[in-house]
Amino acid sequence: MPRMKKPLFLSVFLAAALAAARAFADAAYVGMAKPWQIGFQPPVTPVMERLYAIHNYFLLPLITVITVFVLVVMVYICLRFNRKRNPVPSKTTHNTRLEIIWTAIPILILVVIAVPSLRIHYFMERIVNPDLTIKVTGYQWYWHYDYPDNGGFGYDSYILKDSDLKPGDIRQLSVDNPMVVPVGTRVRLLITGADVIHSWSVPSFGVKRDAIPGRLNDSWFEVDRVGTFYGQCSQLCGVGHGFMPIEVKVVSREDFAKWAKQHAPAAAPAGGETNQKPNKKQDTP
Repeated sequence: MPRMKKPLFLSVFLAAALAAARAFADAAYVGMAKPWQIGFQPPVTPVMERLYAIHNYFLLPLITVITVFVLVVMVYICLRFNRKRNPVPSKTTHNTRLEIIWTAIPILILVVIAVPSLRIHYFMERIVNPDLTIKVTGYQWYWHYDYPDNGGFGYDSYILKDSDLKPGDIRQLSVDNPMVVPVGTRVRLLITGADVIHSWSVPSFGVKRDAIPGRLNDSWFEVDRVGTFYGQCSQLCGVGHGFMPIEVKVVSREDFAKWAKQHAPAAAPAGGETNQKPNKKQDTP
């Protein structure tokens, strides 16, 4: 049997290693930050995929090049123009050409960054033909979810206390009633606050929108895989700010239809308002 050449062998080995690592990562993946994690969580929506790509494959290399360049220039200046090598300092105070260059180059870099950034921003803000609408209301200190497209039912979502945690639950992230959405569905969020400013944020979705009393903000996401994804309120909202996490369960469309049907009897009258009014305040865990 002929021996495989070293370059070809290394290529095959690296490809196999990367494939195995990807498979392991997908199998072990959950929608939350990992211990000692550096960087973004893996993207699961079109918005986050674009944010992930522009950060990792455009901004990060660009920042690295700029940082290394500035470091090299500073080291060169320190070594070349120190007092030992230049006992008589230069009397030069201006260099018009140099000043134009170091002003124009940063402007061009910012323009280059602005073009893809504005394209992504437009994509994030443009909600086209949503398949499902959910109203999110922030309270001190819990979330309330309404489903106007499925009969208008709604429910509160509180953090699970340590005494209520079950195997598989995550301390400080799991809730009693998570948001449930179907996979592969464009979900429109209508976000507001009932008392103070909150912020509904799920990093792996690329969604972070303030919940402001008296104002209705909107956002959207479309998750490409089944799973459970976590986020937290990202706006200082009081003493219980750290105890109002976000848990989103993404299920198959069939399972979502069954889940919504089970909650349909609790639906409110026409108009989308829920009969379930918040009537309690949660104590800080």
